[in-house]
Amino acid sequence: MKTYPIYTMSIDEAKEMQFRLVDCIHQVFPGGEFLQMGDLGVTRAMGAPTTTRKVEMVLAKFFDTEAAILVRGSGTGAIRNVMNISNQPMGAIVLHDAPIYPTTKVIVESMGLQPVWVNFNDMDDPRWKECANVPFALVQHSRQGIEDSYDLGEVITKIKDLSQSTQILVDDNYTAMKAPKIGAQLGADASAFSLFKLLGPEGVGCIVGTASIIEKVRKINYSGGSQVQGYEAMEALRAMVYTPVSLAIQAEQGTQIVERLVNQEITGVKNAFLANAQSRVVLVEFDEPIAKGVLVEAEKLGAAPYPVGAESKYEIAAMFYRVSGTFLAANPDFESTMIRINPMRAGADTVLRVLKEAMEAAKN
Repeated sequence: MKTYPIYTMSIDEAKEMQFRLVDCIHQVFPGGEFLQMGDLGVTRAMGAPTTTRKVEMVLAKFFDTEAAILVRGSGTGAIRNVMNISNQPMGAIVLHDAPIYPTTKVIVESMGLQPVWVNFNDMDDPRWKECANVPFALVQHSRQGIEDSYDLGEVITKIKDLSQSTQILVDDNYTAMKAPKIGAQLGADASAFSLFKLLGPEGVGCIVGTASIIEKVRKINYSGGSQVQGYEAMEALRAMVYTPVSLAIQAEQGTQIVERLVNQEITGVKNAFLANAQSRVVLVEFDEPIAKGVLVEAEKLGAAPYPVGAESKYEIAAMFYRVSGTFLAANPDFESTMIRINPMRAGADTVLRVLKEAMEAAKN
């Protein structure tokens, strides 16, 4: 088995991303104003909290897009908003021929959208011709299948070459502030992602992209209860400042874990891989079918047994968890022979100690 993890930034690159975000903050907020919590309500001037609009201005600058909007419902809500304003019920949609992320699948099915399947890994797939007249495409930046290898920029360019009028939404959950650029910076019309996955508050999603898409989303989220309030927007932005370096350290430790496992530091590990499933994780394959037992024992040793927001502010301990549902759909045998580990804020030494002890206990 071979995996193709998405390139993640080095710590030095992540520092530069942090500095660029702070520079964008300088350009939008007076210093004293940034020390406030933010306002509330549907203001007369903007139809939303003034602070929220300023945070959105920062995010549009940072992601090199015409506009940005914060929405309720985290990443799924952000995706749903764009799909609702961009598609007619029962309309056609270009999708990668692989298992769809479960919450996205619900949106596709609830709208009755008709998939036009194509293999994003293969630029010569003859089914690309069928995509030429499809008005909307959804591309997941993170991997859907364990052997996915497509380059996001190439996929976006391919779709736009077939038809400039095709509107492209990129699901950038698990990749924003890890990869150097997101979909909207590579030519897509919009990117959607969760700020809860970027150490921010629960339930806040973000859409960045063309002004026309953002304005349509604003119109269907005018009510006070739909607005992301100023204090939530400020909390999300403050958290984002610290996210790139934190995620780069996490990626660094994941790489070290794989290198040490491949060098047979722990007996009984058949192989180890880096993969985006959906977040960037370590996949550990065992010689024996002990995966379920390892997960039970790892929790006793302090490992998180399941995600909260998949890299939220609450997730400190390393997570030892089953392989993702989309990967299991591709190969059900992984349930007994493979686990995924996300180091979160833990170091490689802690992760490998827990893994070794959990494997020993599971075998006994």
